Amino acid sequence: MSDELKLAAEARTEFGKGAARRTRAAGKIPAVLYGHGTDPVHVVLPGHATMMALKHANALLTIEWDKNSELALAKDIQRDPVKRTIEHVDLLLVKKGEKVSVEIPVHVTGETFGSTIHVQELNTLHIEAEATHLPESVEVSVEDLEEGAKITAGEIALPKGSLLLTDPEALVVHVTQPRTAAEPEETEAAAEEAPAEESAE
Repeated sequence: MSDELKLAAEARTEFGKGAARRTRAAGKIPAVLYGHGTDPVHVVLPGHATMMALKHANALLTIEWDKNSELALAKDIQRDPVKRTIEHVDLLLVKKGEKVSVEIPVHVTGETFGSTIHVQELNTLHIEAEATHLPESVEVSVEDLEEGAKITAGEIALPKGSLLLTDPEALVVHVTQPRTAAEPEETEAAAEEAPAEESAE
């Protein structure tokens, strides 16, 4: 489960692209808090502390500014396409005991049997859980699984209190034999022979 992380924010008083650039140049991140039917609140977050906090999937954040303190989850993180630095964060207000839906990463562990390999079809699962008890990820083991083995979303054990929203029949991982280098060559050879046979007729 992700721990609660505190971020000391400041009320945002300047808006527009120029103001956002100045904020980022000062090592800070523009953000907006929304949810529970309230008006959006624009704040500025500390750059480094926010970046470290958001390395945790579904991190529960306590945003403190002026005399306010709110629990929130990052619902949308905008990054620079080249530098991958955080440019803006949308924060969803949550309350203790409230259930929210989130995506959690699926981590595959173990080695399949013999020369087989595993292919991961889904990298995340959509679940519902209490905002203050969100799992960071789930693990699925492929240890000693043989060719043809499949693992669906419904077969993965979720932490207590979590409800699967992804289709239980959705394929997450399957085990197969790796393609050999000869296979594409054989296909090309067959394609080259076909026109020759047709001309002979």
